[in-house]
Amino acid sequence: MASIDSPSVGALLADIVEAASAEILALWRGEFVVDHKPDASPVTEADRRAEAVILERLARTFPDIPVISEEDAAEFGTPSSIGPRFFLVDPLDGTKAFVRGDSHFTVNIGLVQDGVPVAGAVSAPVQGRTWFTGSGGALRRPFGGTPEPVRVRPWSTENALALISHTMKPEALEALKAQYGFAHAQAMDSSIKLCIIAEGAADLYARHGTTMEWDIAAGHAVLAAAGGSVRQPDGTPFLYGKADQGFKNGWFVARGG
Repeated sequence: MASIDSPSVGALLADIVEAASAEILALWRGEFVVDHKPDASPVTEADRRAEAVILERLARTFPDIPVISEEDAAEFGTPSSIGPRFFLVDPLDGTKAFVRGDSHFTVNIGLVQDGVPVAGAVSAPVQGRTWFTGSGGALRRPFGGTPEPVRVRPWSTENALALISHTMKPEALEALKAQYGFAHAQAMDSSIKLCIIAEGAADLYARHGTTMEWDIAAGHAVLAAAGGSVRQPDGTPFLYGKADQGFKNGWFVARGG
């Protein structure tokens, strides 16, 4: 059993998301059945296999810490209350992209303490990269490889790049530009957006819409470790553990330097 207070927690989570990624890659661009959950969102065998690997590894490594995981929540519901320390898991964030054959999907594990994501790991299976928290900040590594530190970049109004969803309408994009003052935009799926900001390749991700806590907790932890932030639009802290709301998120803004 690993100590949850060890600075190596992020690296342990990185190993787990990479193991789950192997299950996903075995099915990517192959033949698989797409089912639909009660909210009409897609779910595949890849989601289920990845979640099974993650839940087994977390139970073995951190047996005393509860886990809120997307597919388990879809089938059995979420608890009405949660303690101060728990894991949030999205075994395949970006299932729609996975089904389309696009590469921008991720595997996410975030550790929350007192409402704040304090450790996390995000893997991008197709790119073969993992971002995770470490004792001195945020790290990135090729699967199984040597990690290197990553850091957000300073804001530059002339060159600031915002990451947006593929479904954003032009008028919504123009409204975001006026509100946040960025110059460029790039469409991208899943929580990888938070990691791209963390490594200094983009500057902003403003989400004016609903997400779930497991969608972004791991990426939030990585971004914060890299010197960035995730806050509510009014600048107040963005917190986790909203069991009374089914672990749904409100709007948020993720920023680099």
